[in-house]
Amino acid sequence: MAGANIKTFTTANWNQDVLNSDKPVLVDFWAEWCSPCRMVAPIVAELADEYVGKIVVGKLNVDEHGPVASQYGIMSIPTLGLFKGGKMVDKIIGFRPKAELAKMLNAHA
Repeated sequence: MAGANIKTFTTANWNQDVLNSDKPVLVDFWAEWCSPCRMVAPIVAELADEYVGKIVVGKLNVDEHGPVASQYGIMSIPTLGLFKGGKMVDKIIGFRPKAELAKMLNAHA
């Protein structure tokens, strides 16, 4: 469930909203059936609210947009990838505590 500050990324908007963003972009690669994805979703929503204006936060459903996920070697979900200047510069695979995710974001914000 996307919050007010969470974008939905798709194959159609990927280049514009992620690769060409003038801010760092945190992408939550997820799927409906993934329990750990549902566990990390509220943390991602909190981070989206806390980093408004600094980092763009969004989700990409790997079942609906598999070719994008494959392009970045996403084999396990959830994977949280941080993109900057059109490249993935950092990623965390699996459920992690909020502090660990915030540390990754702070390194690039």
